[in-house]
Amino acid sequence: MPSPRNLTGTVVVITGATAGIGAATARQLVAAGAKVALGGRRRERLDELVAELGADNAVGVVMDVRQPADNARLVAAAVAAWGRVDSVVPNAGIGMYGGILDQTDEALVEMMDTNYAGTVWTVRAALPELLATGDGGDIVIVSSVAGFRGGDDEAVYAGTKHAQVGLAGSLDRELREQGVRVTLICPAGTATEFAVGAGRVDNDPRFAEWLTADDVAHAIVTTLQQPRSLRTAIWTLWSMGQGS
Repeated sequence: MPSPRNLTGTVVVITGATAGIGAATARQLVAAGAKVALGGRRRERLDELVAELGADNAVGVVMDVRQPADNARLVAAAVAAWGRVDSVVPNAGIGMYGGILDQTDEALVEMMDTNYAGTVWTVRAALPELLATGDGGDIVIVSSVAGFRGGDDEAVYAGTKHAQVGLAGSLDRELREQGVRVTLICPAGTATEFAVGAGRVDNDPRFAEWLTADDVAHAIVTTLQQPRSLRTAIWTLWSMGQGS
């Protein structure tokens, strides 16, 4: 039986790293021996997470995934710190719930640009460094089960997740022969601050039965630990308390 791939010394770029799934993934990766370059919009939270993980293990960059130049700065920070990038986890995303007419134009543009265009810019920034490693590395896109089916009061959000599904499938076909593995991680509802104030509330009673950020982070880390001879295209996750 193959042994898990050793992540010690590998360098992983993570966006949306200041909370929830991104922060949980950073912690689990550092525990597994990896180095992490963390991108997020909140300086105070980035500084706290870097201090927690240790400056030898983590660097933080205040950035907005909607800006191609900011994604390039994040990747450059990883290369400056450790000389390489082995994997990238485009995780940044926002959710807003309501009918198609319930949000402002500006809010919907922000969600579409963050969730889909932000994923594209992160991949484009990291890919040359992944290819330079010689074994191609990993692209692990954090999406949602909403990418396979619409849901009540989330048409635009679900559309952005469908777009990520299409992007990941096409990237897999484009990049596999160059050694790059592309994986789509698609969790169901996860108990984080995601969309709180935009259709969810703090301490939602449903959270007790939902996935946790650590559950999803475990799937991401497990994906990166696969032997290089195989790849996982799509991993959907539900808790035992959630219907599918």
